[in-house]
Amino acid sequence: MHFAEAMELHEFSVEPRRATEIQDAVEELLDKIWYDRHMVTRYKIQTGKIKVVPKKDYAPKNYHERERIISSDIWAGALKSARRVEKKYGKNNLGPYSKFDWGMMNGKLSALRWVFGDEWDMLDT
Repeated sequence: MHFAEAMELHEFSVEPRRATEIQDAVEELLDKIWYDRHMVTRYKIQTGKIKVVPKKDYAPKNYHERERIISSDIWAGALKSARRVEKKYGKNNLGPYSKFDWGMMNGKLSALRWVFGDEWDMLDT
């Protein structure tokens, strides 16, 4: 059964969301989840758990080393992206999130992406 047929079989008290509204929600969730992960990386850099290295020196030998260093050009791009997200939503609207909030945001993202054709559990940001 296709979506249109299913809609005819059921009476809804509200109109279904438009694709643009769903896409806007996906974009907001992606931004906010990415930003939260960015702030974790920022904290790790500030506490010395991750080191920012010049692009020419970035050559991790394995997964564990890749978790402990970041290329300066990648980090500069991440800082620029963080400023864009802060300007768009306001810092006060960007966490920190509780474990419950984090789960809700990821669940919503997974469901909305599924509506657009992604597999369940597609949470790449």
